[in-house]
Amino acid sequence: MDLTGKVAIVTGSGRGLGLAYAQRLATHGAAVVVNDVDEAVAKAAVDTITEAGGRAVAEVVPVGTSEAAQALVDRAVAEYGRLDILVNNAGILRDTTLWKMTDEQFDAVITTHLRGTFTATRAASIKLREQGEGGRIICIGSPTGQVGNFGQTNYAAAKAGIVGMVRTWAMELARAQITVNAVVPVAATAMTETVPFLKPYIDALRAGEPLPAFARQELGFGTPEDAAGLVAFLASDAAAGITGQAVGIGGDRLALWSHPSEIVVEFADGTGWSADAIADVWADTFAPSAQTVGQQLPEPPR
Repeated sequence: MDLTGKVAIVTGSGRGLGLAYAQRLATHGAAVVVNDVDEAVAKAAVDTITEAGGRAVAEVVPVGTSEAAQALVDRAVAEYGRLDILVNNAGILRDTTLWKMTDEQFDAVITTHLRGTFTATRAASIKLREQGEGGRIICIGSPTGQVGNFGQTNYAAAKAGIVGMVRTWAMELARAQITVNAVVPVAATAMTETVPFLKPYIDALRAGEPLPAFARQELGFGTPEDAAGLVAFLASDAAAGITGQAVGIGGDRLALWSHPSEIVVEFADGTGWSADAIADVWADTFAPSAQTVGQQLPEPPR
């Protein structure tokens, strides 16, 4: 996975998963524009990369606006002369139930995750198309965007929207040889430390203890570093033929998510479907295939 000569932007890369992505890309030879809203955090992230022999600079800006997106692209070009890879990772949480969620809580998450991914990808795609040498765009999804999660209306909407945009962009940018994929990670970060069923495993990691196989395999849960290899792979020439996919990663688990598709189909006899006719067929034909919501997690070993 030689990324020598490649230039990457990783949004929200001051800590957690974003930092792991930036560090791994640099390890494989890419020059990286680190992004965070906290200058000290961004500088510390750059230091970890450069002290390990990599190349990195920091661009301190909150993603979401077109101006922020252009600043990231401009910084990459000014420092390194080009752009090859964009990793849309920046995100925040404002969790609460639907009836308690404020407009501000909804808008903040949508702006950072969804609009931030859109504006950064738009700015990057313009530059990549101008260069005419292809490129890699990697957007970060979440299991919440795939199946939903209690108390995360805003986050679920944003992450589902990101995967929808990925599928569209994969078609629109194919002629320019720009691949667009979504990574769906599960790892110990500030975003997962409040999840009750993950707390024992996060506590174990903080104590320096290895995670059990159940966590790493059945739950697909691990460290941010466990998820970084997938980003490096999708950024490489080895992934030139992969686009429009949502790929899960966490602990020892690697998985390809399906696109939504019809699973049961019935046809009316030329008259369309009345409510009564639907009621007549639903219980026997459709109900057995109705989909679950939320993550269906296995019970831990006793």
